[in-house]
Amino acid sequence: MSSRAARGGVRAEDGIGLPDAEVVHRVRGGEPALFEILMRRYNQRLYRAARSIVKDEDEAEDVMQQAYVNAFQHLDQFADRSSFATWLTRIAVHEALARLRRRGRAMEIEAMETDDGGPEVLTSRDPGPEQQALTGELRRTLEESLDSLPEIYRAVFMFREVEGLTTTEAAACLGTSEDVVKTRLHRARALLQRELLARAGAGARDAFTFRAVRCDRVVGAVLARIHLPLPPGIH
Repeated sequence: MSSRAARGGVRAEDGIGLPDAEVVHRVRGGEPALFEILMRRYNQRLYRAARSIVKDEDEAEDVMQQAYVNAFQHLDQFADRSSFATWLTRIAVHEALARLRRRGRAMEIEAMETDDGGPEVLTSRDPGPEQQALTGELRRTLEESLDSLPEIYRAVFMFREVEGLTTTEAAACLGTSEDVVKTRLHRARALLQRELLARAGAGARDAFTFRAVRCDRVVGAVLARIHLPLPPGIH
């Protein structure tokens, strides 16, 4: 993590080992520079959450930035009854869903926010056998297959199988029940080609990785929007 001088001489690196609750407490108490810790800690999760809904890398970054700004501006509303990670992720999910509404995709949103009942259709990307045989294309093939899932299943699969959240955590992030998460995950798995999953194996954990350069870009943009100084090397 980049170090930097901030208000009162506090640097983000000063709180690297602190639990989320303590970081939040100190940010609330007048050390806003420490908010950078939370962004870098959860960039990967928020990117995957947003990407699973909006299906666009650039828009996913926009969702992340807005989610962080919203969280920072309403940090006093965070209740210690839930985990900060869950609270933050739900903000990102809500922002991503709002963007879908603005796109006019009301039917898909309604399906996501109600019970399962949408068509179980997996849109084929028709990758040729030569392409699937190339090891270097396996991750891209997996990502494209996940993108073709209906949103109600894609978000659950992203949280559970890619990000590695528990059923309870995924349900909390999505604002639904554990039973719904289990059902949607089962259907998501059924929609994905069995051969693809077998070949992907543990490689699913590397899908939709949020690289360091992009991490710095999001952190820098958010710090600028909440009027905090930028770390060295971030412009």
